[in-house]
Amino acid sequence: MRFINPKTDFAFKKIFGSGQSHRVLISFLNGILYEGNNTIQSLDILNPYQAPKVRGMKDTYLDVKAQLADGTSVIIEMQVLNVEGFEKRILYNAAKAYSTQLRAGDTYELLNPVIALTITDFVMFKEHASYRSCFILKEKDFLIDYPTHDLELVFVELPKFDRAIEQLSGLMEQWLFFLKNARKLQAIPEEMAQVPEIRRAFEFANQADLSADELEDLEHREMFIHDQRNAIKLAARQGLEQGLEQGLEQGLEQGLEQGRQEGDRAAKLQIAGQLLPLLDDGAIAQATGLSAVEIQQLREFDGE
Repeated sequence: MRFINPKTDFAFKKIFGSGQSHRVLISFLNGILYEGNNTIQSLDILNPYQAPKVRGMKDTYLDVKAQLADGTSVIIEMQVLNVEGFEKRILYNAAKAYSTQLRAGDTYELLNPVIALTITDFVMFKEHASYRSCFILKEKDFLIDYPTHDLELVFVELPKFDRAIEQLSGLMEQWLFFLKNARKLQAIPEEMAQVPEIRRAFEFANQADLSADELEDLEHREMFIHDQRNAIKLAARQGLEQGLEQGLEQGLEQGLEQGRQEGDRAAKLQIAGQLLPLLDDGAIAQATGLSAVEIQQLREFDGE
């Protein structure tokens, strides 16, 4: 048995955003957002997945949108490439989802909370060791909570998650292991098969159930991601090499300039020494550019 990579946009949306994914998505969100508690009982998937009719690359990101029974909107995004402006886009999408709930004449009390859940296949917060982070509005100096928690940004950084199958603890870690390792597996791990929703997710990810068009689309997308990552690595390496080259050139120029300055000073001192018996200190200073102190030191040295 072979499984498609859940981290690609095509596979992620097929597994978590199809018309048959409700129980899978509920389990996934309860695991990631609510520590495995059955907080979410029901939801509506707002943009159910449909197999692509035209193959080819679209964006490097995707989202699955769901609305919980209490009206809370959840935007789930799997981001594989660290593109420019990514952090701002997350905030923009969350704020847009919040603000566009109201129609003309509606009151603000009708606004429902928005949770933006973002899973990244790269490290986003290098100063933070945990693979899960949650951001809400707080007072800047005293960290007092804002009266309402209507906007919540949750991030999961997959590279920081390094649990082996025998080390998994809780529903969240099982789902993260699925996202990170399903492509490498040949069968559903026995420990994870005990969770019906995770077993169902593996079934959705079974490559044998894909059509020829879907397989070709998936291959194109994985090739695109691979090429983009290589381009980013190449750009970073070229930038490093250019920086080293510029540093060497700058160091050489600074060394030459320092040598010229020291050579000029030595010549001035030599000329001043020859003028000591002939001119007073002011005239020598004017002729050489040396200070009165330097000329006086020369006279003291010459008289020794």
